[in-house]
Amino acid sequence: MTAETQIKDTVTTNDVVLFMKGTKAMPQCGFSSRVAGVLNFMNVDYQDVNVLSDEEIRQGIKDYSDWPTVPQLYVKGEFVGGCDIITEMTLSGELDQLFEDNGVVYDKDAANKIREHNG
Repeated sequence: MTAETQIKDTVTTNDVVLFMKGTKAMPQCGFSSRVAGVLNFMNVDYQDVNVLSDEEIRQGIKDYSDWPTVPQLYVKGEFVGGCDIITEMTLSGELDQLFEDNGVVYDKDAANKIREHNG
């Protein structure tokens, strides 16, 4: 299976996927830690993919999305963005709306707490 096939399969069979450095339990960079932290705090059920464990996936995800950096968040097979975009979307409430529009379960109170503490 090619990296592209593996990536496509992962993003289409999971509602929410985070390609990151490390794992959701142990992020290996600050940007990955920030996005995983938001998803974990909001109790989002998501698939984490550690790009550090597979060089083909690490490069393949950049080619797949045409986005040069990791982390990368996908919701229902669509690329959403990296750390800065996810941070902005979280603070503006756009991430809540994206989850609601796509039937992704999350903790709305937790999302509101993030905004309260960063507003």
